[in-house]
Amino acid sequence: MAILAGLVAVLSALLAAVLRRLLIPRRRPADAAGFFHPYTNDGGGGERVLWCAVRAVQELRPDLPCAVYTGDADAAPDALAARALDRFGVRLLRPPQVVHLNKRKWIEASTYPHFTMIGQSLGSVYLAWEALTNFTPMFYFDTSGYAFTYPLARLFGCKVICYTHYPTISSDMVERVKHRSSMYNNNSRIAGSIWLSRCKILYYTIFSWLYGLVGSCAHLVMVNSSWTRSHILNIWKIPEHTKRVYPPCDTSSLQVLPLERPTTPPIFISVAQFRPEKAHGLQLEAFALALQRLDPDFPKPKLQFVGSCRNKEDLDRLQKLKDRSTELQIDELVEFHRDISYSDLVRLLGGAISGLHSMTDEHFGISVVEYMAAGAIPIAHKSAGPMMDIVLDEDGHQTGFLASEKEEYTEAIIKVLRMRESERQEMAAVARKRAQRFSDQRFHEDFTEAVRHILSAREA
Repeated sequence: MAILAGLVAVLSALLAAVLRRLLIPRRRPADAAGFFHPYTNDGGGGERVLWCAVRAVQELRPDLPCAVYTGDADAAPDALAARALDRFGVRLLRPPQVVHLNKRKWIEASTYPHFTMIGQSLGSVYLAWEALTNFTPMFYFDTSGYAFTYPLARLFGCKVICYTHYPTISSDMVERVKHRSSMYNNNSRIAGSIWLSRCKILYYTIFSWLYGLVGSCAHLVMVNSSWTRSHILNIWKIPEHTKRVYPPCDTSSLQVLPLERPTTPPIFISVAQFRPEKAHGLQLEAFALALQRLDPDFPKPKLQFVGSCRNKEDLDRLQKLKDRSTELQIDELVEFHRDISYSDLVRLLGGAISGLHSMTDEHFGISVVEYMAAGAIPIAHKSAGPMMDIVLDEDGHQTGFLASEKEEYTEAIIKVLRMRESERQEMAAVARKRAQRFSDQRFHEDFTEAVRHILSAREA
């Protein structure tokens, strides 16, 4: 009942907001770009896209002020600019304006234990209302995937430009429910019930229709991979306004790292936020199994987990991962690095012989590209972005490994460990060459080309 009451409250507030907007004379939007990114401290690839996008807009339109909508209370212009440089190596031409959001709780998953997608989606509209009433830009950039805000932004007279990392709902999600597969977004209780599964399919069908409706309101859609593009085209159905722009990956500074590196002990690295879909547990289990299968006299490898935590749930998840390493009696061979600086990340990547990635249907996989650019052979999940765009042969040579199950990850880990040093360096060099396709410069060029015609239009 509390959940239903919360949704009703959000819907009532939205209806009242829309009515006020229709009754109040329309004001001309400011000649500025506003970036809707409620979490500017998540430390992931989405935040990197934000700062690279701000930088690209600043270079394309030096006269255009840029503002960032954020719910982070400690966010300030100079602090955000410093963070972009320290965490991602992105130097802004000038600090962005900051528009603080006080209603971010309405987009937090914890607010909606059930019907999370629709709850967060409606909550995002309420948050966008707060954002746009405080500051209405001519160009509304969504870099976090809140498609339900697009009709509202158009109601305010904005040009809507989005960079979509992944669809909020996809046919893959629906298929998992149909096949009653238990995953982080389909718990075992629902998967074990035919009736509950059918109800969820109906819920997904209705939500998918709504998602297609609001997504089609965008003036320009940029997607980060072939997998995301296929799903967005299928749901939003605006191919003439949809462009694939690979996300910015720091390949330049990573490519200067020497391919020859210490292998005593051999180090595997895993770079990802401590979120459930990243499946860190699978990596830990596969690593432990590989250790059991190595000859006793083989040098013991180490596994380094590197990532950020967004909230208490992520912190709890990290602690459980540490506890599990202790249970497996491999805690002396496993390290955890949380919220480290960009320079420390580069240092760790430079010492790794291989990088692990295990998220199913990862829309792209920036960390996989970073592994390749740094000279660490990738072992990535055999799905979506890594399979379709990244870990592909280059000049007829293998660039890494793809796996789905624990056993496959274990086999890949052992293969990397047993490679001759010359063989490892040869594969790492080929992977590094492929990583150049996903550079910061490539993103800058493609992003600029995509938005140029819209930003050059002065009238909304």
